Amino acid sequence: MRKEEWILPYMKQNARLFVLVIFLGAVTIFSAAFLMFTSGFLISKSATRPENILLVYVPIVAVRTFGIARSVSRYAERLTGHHIILKIVSDMRVRLYNMLEPASLMLSSRFRTGDMLGILAEDIEHLQDAFLKTIFPAVSALLLYAASVIGLGFYSWPFAAFAAIYLFILVVMFPVVSLLVTRAKNMRLKSGRNTLYSRLTDAVLGVSDWMFSGRQAAFISSYEEKEKAWFDLESKRQRFTRWRDLAAQCLVGGFILIMLFWTAGQYADGSIANTMIAAFVLVVFPLTEAFLPLSDALTEVPSYQDSIKRMSQAAPELRSREVKQTDEKLDVSDVTLTFDNVTFSYDQHSHVLDRFSFTLRQGEKMALLGRSGSGKSTSLALIEGALVPDSGKVMLNGLETAAVQEQISSAVAVLNQKPHLFNTSIMNNIRLGNGKASDEDVKRAARQVKLHDYIESLPDGYETSVQETGIRFSGGERQRIALARILLQDTPVIILDEPTVGLDAVTERELLDTIFDVFKEKTILWITHHLAGVETADKIVFLENGKAEMEGTHQELLAENERYRKLYRLDVPIRT
Repeated sequence: MRKEEWILPYMKQNARLFVLVIFLGAVTIFSAAFLMFTSGFLISKSATRPENILLVYVPIVAVRTFGIARSVSRYAERLTGHHIILKIVSDMRVRLYNMLEPASLMLSSRFRTGDMLGILAEDIEHLQDAFLKTIFPAVSALLLYAASVIGLGFYSWPFAAFAAIYLFILVVMFPVVSLLVTRAKNMRLKSGRNTLYSRLTDAVLGVSDWMFSGRQAAFISSYEEKEKAWFDLESKRQRFTRWRDLAAQCLVGGFILIMLFWTAGQYADGSIANTMIAAFVLVVFPLTEAFLPLSDALTEVPSYQDSIKRMSQAAPELRSREVKQTDEKLDVSDVTLTFDNVTFSYDQHSHVLDRFSFTLRQGEKMALLGRSGSGKSTSLALIEGALVPDSGKVMLNGLETAAVQEQISSAVAVLNQKPHLFNTSIMNNIRLGNGKASDEDVKRAARQVKLHDYIESLPDGYETSVQETGIRFSGGERQRIALARILLQDTPVIILDEPTVGLDAVTERELLDTIFDVFKEKTILWITHHLAGVETADKIVFLENGKAEMEGTHQELLAENERYRKLYRLDVPIRT
């Protein structure tokens, strides 16, 4: 199954059930049509006052039969159709998750949170309408259209040809025109809705920034302005829809009059009985009722395409080669991290990493520097086993990280730029590092990261609520809580993914001193883009164009590399 296909593969997989649903839909419409046809005939026949009820017994039975058949087939159609769709949507969710999961560490750099929520919560759900509201009704309506023309042909081929042309306007022309007119509006509506969703989600997650900056009113005003523009566009679309539906109803009314005149002429010529006039006229109602929703159904096609595009773009195939999982146990008592001639690219045109190598032994501290996009975050994803190199190996104690991905958390802990804190107590947030840790273990970890006294000074102490995303604490305090969590996790390798971004110089220095003090026995890979504090690392590797352009200790590079010396003086002028 190619990743860009989200409709046809599922139709092929469930072809028999799809045929069954379409068949049941057609039976439902035909039952409704024949119910009206036999009802019209029965009413007209009864008006002639037949001498015996047996003369209308057959149409009576037919009315009951088609009435029951319509209800039963409609129920069976809905039951079968929703069963298929729920199964397909479930498969789509699993498929999308399996495509996203390998790239989960990279998603935050490629998409905003609101975008991902829009894909997971809206786009998948939206595709189920492609089947329920577009594919099933459209196929059933086309079958009905063909059958109606053929049925009229048994009475008059000229009139059948005229009806085919007339109904073609309702079945094909109206939906196509609606599609062309509303395509741009629908896409703008969906794009606008996703934008509002993204802005609101990002604002909620970043509510502390809005509060501290004092720009709440500006955000609300901007949001309401964009929301009003979206509602104005929606009003224009609805206005067009109302006029289109009015024209369609007028077209249906015209066809009813045409059918009335034709049947009257047929009766005058002696081709049909007078009791058939009402039958032919009434059958128009259920037939056109099946045709009218086609315009709305077809106008949704661009939004389905947009959802498919977003889903495909959100889930690129990142694994260039597969690495089988191994049952071999990863030794975490003495861990060596190795990059052996690692090459990796997200496409075929440029390498993010190009034959990149280094070895980090137990207890060593290494700073991995580079500008944004140089491959630092990709290196982290490779260590986590989320990505697999195109060539070369990323290993922990000789085992490829992708082969022991489920064991990585026992060997490697990561302190991110913005560690997530949950809306529960400080005690519970720190204990996430080790669910079996006692209260005293948690407090010991807090003492080590120099947070215990501050926590004890709070009215509720360790039971103080962190609140969602930790908004009641400063950036440095949030990092220290996450640091205490990592201490409890007690892994031999610690990765620092630019943990001081957004902190002031004093807080940054204090946090780095704390990190290197409490983790002095651990292996540390410090991923950063500036040079403040790099002198504490045992060795420094500067990534550029996927390769190690500079490598050595701080003192060696400062003495021997003019470029490094200039960069250090620019980044840390006070220390020069």
